[in-house]
Amino acid sequence: MGSIKLFESKQIRSVWNESEEKWYFSVQDVVEVLTDTVNVKDYIKKMKKRDSQLNFNWGTICPPVEMIAADGKKRKIQAADTQNLLRIIQSIPSPKAEPFKLWLAKVGAERLEEIENPEIATQRTRELYKLKGYSDDWIEKRMRNIAIREELTEEWKNRGVKEKIEYAILTAEISKATFGLTPKEYKEVKGLKSQNLRDHMTDLELIFSMLGEASTKEIAVNTDTIGFIENQNAARAGGKIAGDARKQLELKSGKRIVTSENYLPENKKKSISAKKNNEISE
Repeated sequence: MGSIKLFESKQIRSVWNESEEKWYFSVQDVVEVLTDTVNVKDYIKKMKKRDSQLNFNWGTICPPVEMIAADGKKRKIQAADTQNLLRIIQSIPSPKAEPFKLWLAKVGAERLEEIENPEIATQRTRELYKLKGYSDDWIEKRMRNIAIREELTEEWKNRGVKEKIEYAILTAEISKATFGLTPKEYKEVKGLKSQNLRDHMTDLELIFSMLGEASTKEIAVNTDTIGFIENQNAARAGGKIAGDARKQLELKSGKRIVTSENYLPENKKKSISAKKNNEISE
């Protein structure tokens, strides 16, 4: 969403929601930039009249979110997350909105292709990592990591675990037992915010992540776990297996597995490094 946050050199106000782990963008800023309207509130009012479905769900699509206003004070303004923002852009008949609409159409077509042929999705993922500069060895481990994760979540689904909230809790249990950190704490160590944690893991971090999740799945299958509590116990046990192996390697090698290394662009790394130095000096 970088092209949204800074469009034609005009900054779009945005804020990261830590609990939901997603960005929210100022709807007024986006509409103003894409339409060049002199009265953004009036434009939004007319846009909602044109699009009855958008108007009907407006309160859900654009909840009030606190952001810093032009005068420097914090105020609650209408904001939308990535999905809902793209829905709003679809309703804007402006040449400037066309690139986003074309991109949405392209992504939609690609997803339909991937549903018909899952191998296409795998290949595209490999190509994307390659374009980002990852090594072939790392990509192979990451692809296997993705496969093991999918196998585990499918097992959880079949064993009565509810999606999202319970998945997140179980994942945190495995991570805590494996690395001594929850995913949130792990991202802080690496200086990450909205980025995918596993996309910034080293080879060994990925390997131990895989061991924790593969062990959890094996325990769940062999002990026939049912429901959240039993799977939570399996997650802790599976993570402990990986955690014990990690500690043994650290003991023998004299080097910690968990590292602050990441694959952020250099300018972001420098920014994070400077921030950490400032915090130390303070």
